Amino acid sequence: MADSKITHVEERFGFKPGAEKFPLMCVIALTYVCNARCPSCVYTNSEIRSDYNDENMMSEEVFKTIADQCGEHGAWLRVSGGGEPLLHKKAVDLIEYAKSKGAKVGLITNGSRFDEETIRRLLTANVDMIEVSVDASDPATYAIVREGLDWDRLVSTVNTLVDIRNRMKSSTKIIASGVNQKGVDIDKVAEFWEPIVDLFQKRKYLTWGINDPNHSADKTPYLPKDDHIPCPFPFDRLLIDTRGRVMVCPFDVAGATDMGNVMNQPISEIWLGEGFDYYRKTHLARKGHEIELCNGCQDWQYRSWQHNYWKIVNTAEGNRQKKVDV
Repeated sequence: MADSKITHVEERFGFKPGAEKFPLMCVIALTYVCNARCPSCVYTNSEIRSDYNDENMMSEEVFKTIADQCGEHGAWLRVSGGGEPLLHKKAVDLIEYAKSKGAKVGLITNGSRFDEETIRRLLTANVDMIEVSVDASDPATYAIVREGLDWDRLVSTVNTLVDIRNRMKSSTKIIASGVNQKGVDIDKVAEFWEPIVDLFQKRKYLTWGINDPNHSADKTPYLPKDDHIPCPFPFDRLLIDTRGRVMVCPFDVAGATDMGNVMNQPISEIWLGEGFDYYRKTHLARKGHEIELCNGCQDWQYRSWQHNYWKIVNTAEGNRQKKVDV
């Protein structure tokens, strides 16, 4: 059964407040290039990246089209996707552009590409949140779960990032995350990183329809499968690949759905279009399991209506203020 200490459902399901006309969050794949081979990563365990060999970096035109609209609506632009975002040669320029247009920006990174100039530019732009995927509390474990990356560099980088943030009194929240997977003592990981960053997030091990669920160290569901509780994703966010194609949710990293392209129509039209409407109505009718994509989603059970990104943002902000004040 679901964790009784945390509320995962709403009294009434539907659009998250503020998402009635535009998604609260546009998750984008800035690049499908990576410098690590993490065993928990769906891209390591699939051929998805090869499908984007012709366009493995998002163009400025596509990014700015998304950023302009996120800025207009005050939405989050979550820079993530199929690789390490900072391997994109213009990543910092583009993030600065998004912030200048009024978008909220969340960056998910493995932390390997930071230098002092990059750090200062991101903090000066007041990127709303930087999440560093760490997954370990010691070099031996890190070498396995973050193959290709350097532990000492990671620890030094994150400490430097937080130290400069505090001295600059930037509004950027800095968190670390770890996947709760077999072979990793997630409590030790949390114990190591919590004193350094604003918040440590324990992530569920997700399959994305590809990974082996048996690698999870915590299969406790948030939403009991047999209850067919609506998935929150179609009500607050969507996924956009390097080509500008919109997928129904971040689970669909393989691109089984095609809801439209941001270069052909506004994101608001796609968001309120027939495709999304079908997913929402079906889930609200407690029939989400009748949709092929959703029925095959082993990660649906780990979605939460309240224990989510928005909760992390609020908690991290409170902790940031304490660190900056000190």
